[in-house]
Amino acid sequence: MTLIAPDSTTVVRTTNGPVRGTTDGPVHVWKGIRYAAAPTGDLRFRAPTPSEPWTEVFEADRFGAVEPQSRLAAIPLGDDIRMDEDCLSLNVWAPGAGAAGASGRPVMVWIHGGAYFRGASSQPVYDGRALAENGDVVVVTLNYRLGVFGFVDFSSLSTDEHRFDTNVALQDMIAALRWVQANIAAFGGDPNAVTLFGESAGGGAVTTLMTMPSAHGLFHRAIAESSPATSVYNQDRAAGIANTFLEILGGAGDAADRLMSATTDELLAASEELFARIPRETPGTLAYVPIVDGELVPDYPVNAFWNGTAERIPLLIGTNKDESSLFKLMKSPLMPIEPDVIRAMFAEISAEHPDLELPDQARIEAAYSGLATEDDALGLTRDFGFRLPTLWIVEAHSRYAPTWLYRFDYATPMLRALEIGATHATELPYVFGNIAHGPKEITYLLGGLSTGRKVSARMQHRWIEFAKTGAPVGLDGEPRWDAYDRFGRDSLVIDKHDRVVRDLDGPLREAWGEQVIAFT
Repeated sequence: MTLIAPDSTTVVRTTNGPVRGTTDGPVHVWKGIRYAAAPTGDLRFRAPTPSEPWTEVFEADRFGAVEPQSRLAAIPLGDDIRMDEDCLSLNVWAPGAGAAGASGRPVMVWIHGGAYFRGASSQPVYDGRALAENGDVVVVTLNYRLGVFGFVDFSSLSTDEHRFDTNVALQDMIAALRWVQANIAAFGGDPNAVTLFGESAGGGAVTTLMTMPSAHGLFHRAIAESSPATSVYNQDRAAGIANTFLEILGGAGDAADRLMSATTDELLAASEELFARIPRETPGTLAYVPIVDGELVPDYPVNAFWNGTAERIPLLIGTNKDESSLFKLMKSPLMPIEPDVIRAMFAEISAEHPDLELPDQARIEAAYSGLATEDDALGLTRDFGFRLPTLWIVEAHSRYAPTWLYRFDYATPMLRALEIGATHATELPYVFGNIAHGPKEITYLLGGLSTGRKVSARMQHRWIEFAKTGAPVGLDGEPRWDAYDRFGRDSLVIDKHDRVVRDLDGPLREAWGEQVIAFT
């Protein structure tokens, strides 16, 4: 077991005050550093504000509190983790020389996933030590507001006494990125070489932040893993979700007063019910998503990519081969898998957008064997929720900036035996180099650990090279992965042995056509 102890060489002066980290082998670690004031009291549902400075050394030796949420065994938040609305903190891992004054290392800033509703930077899979050590990079992970606290738009309910802002969680992320710009050099990082990366909701945040004017210049490369890029709604839909939440919350009196006086537990209980209710009543939609408010988020992100108004920076983006099987295993309401429900979903999209030329539904169903089996339905929802939004962004962004497309196919014998394969989020341990967490880890019970370590080494190398150079160059002897263009359409398939495939998604484009399809 590695000794982690306070170290005088890890005292760093930030713009808010001094912080002292710990030493974890060759890596220095700072945890729980506040990057904004507590979003509590009058600041609940408001944009983040700067935190008060401090003069005493802050002991950055444990993770900060995470946004209140129900605990799931599938999403371990870490040991001794507190929950509190006061959750806006971040963590830094830097190679040892970083605290001694070295500078210029690339910076990788991670945004965790969890359907904009769960998760935290303290999850063991996101421990940044291996990535920082193996890549000689500075790794930053952050907490942001979740669920009703960060992703419900109550702005229409603002009064003279209570004001509510839009997209407060996205504004949390921007505040954290501004903190990085102001402070990361003191940790040995280069503020001019910041790569923003994230998965699932975190990947969706990445693709959305790329289109937000207020995020301009705060990062210089982007990696989006399994981004639900089209799960971004307009203010009408957002207002309907807010009203549904208020109905669930209940209570007498003015709506604004009720929101501000409700306890954390009351808000969380109503948040849980809303999370399940929205996709049940309108399959294919989510309760918590970014909102097109016309200012912070001027347009739907996919539109911005097509119009060329997204940040023209290098982008690495992709999905997993079997995204939907995890949602089936967890009995999650987020991904519809019954044929009748899927058909109802498309009928509602058609009714909402009568002018939209939807592809022939019979042709789509034929591409999935007529939805004859559950696996066929899972394939359709996988593509509608993740692969197609990724392809729409790739086809657009590659016209303006270097873009690389991948698909993660690797699954251990155990995951194949469980019939979930390379499902949603299974690439994360390989990216962070944390592929075996301890004796309770079941992923490798049937073998595959040696191969997994090789997959992780290859994947980390490409992700790190992208952060360093803007191109995901592979290890010696690995296939050359060219940037995506409309002529070659190269994709890297990450598996036991990686390969580059031309036009991997040709059949998908043929079945669905070029039209962007989404709830708004």
